Amino acid sequence: MTQANREGVIKFQLDFQEGPSPSEEPLLELNAWRSIFRQLGLIGQDPTRYGGYGFGNLSRRLPGQDCTAFLISGTQTGHLQSLLPEHYATVHQCDPAANQLKASGQIHPSSEALSHGVLYQCSPRILWVMHLHSPEIFSSCTSLDLLCTDPTADYGTPEMAAEIQRLTGTHDHSNPGLLIMAGHQDGILAYGSTAEETGILVVKTLALARQQR
Repeated sequence: MTQANREGVIKFQLDFQEGPSPSEEPLLELNAWRSIFRQLGLIGQDPTRYGGYGFGNLSRRLPGQDCTAFLISGTQTGHLQSLLPEHYATVHQCDPAANQLKASGQIHPSSEALSHGVLYQCSPRILWVMHLHSPEIFSSCTSLDLLCTDPTADYGTPEMAAEIQRLTGTHDHSNPGLLIMAGHQDGILAYGSTAEETGILVVKTLALARQQR
């Protein structure tokens, strides 16, 4: 695995301002689902996977009409059993086409923040985004007829952002969705209007993938 393709490498231009961490209350539901996904091996850090880099991250949109700002777990926090507010960053602005992101907090946002940002821009109904790594779901893309990005589009790049927008931008998003990031080993993105519906979709898809064996 080259340096450019490692999970933890931030590829976008980051304008970061050190500032206060988010309050704890909006992180409770994020941390609950993160705990579940860590137990399932969809978030974490493993010396035998992805060059030993951490993988997986969660985010939620901040409240407010037409607000595209969001909270996201910080880069390389997969090894932590649980996250505190200082392990989350606030993304204020995201420009996928220009490969730029503006954020603040005590930690840099995840290297996948650009992909989260484009989903929030696709629809005001998308309030939660879950980026996870599942070899089982990833390898079942065809058999489960899942949406799949172009394999030449690498994570954290304008090309990946454009692919995500192509696949999701025309949907009404009344239901949660899930897509495969074909150019990002084992990477999946789930998104929806509630954490519960989005998380359950991931678990159901994982169960279906395991039935493919």
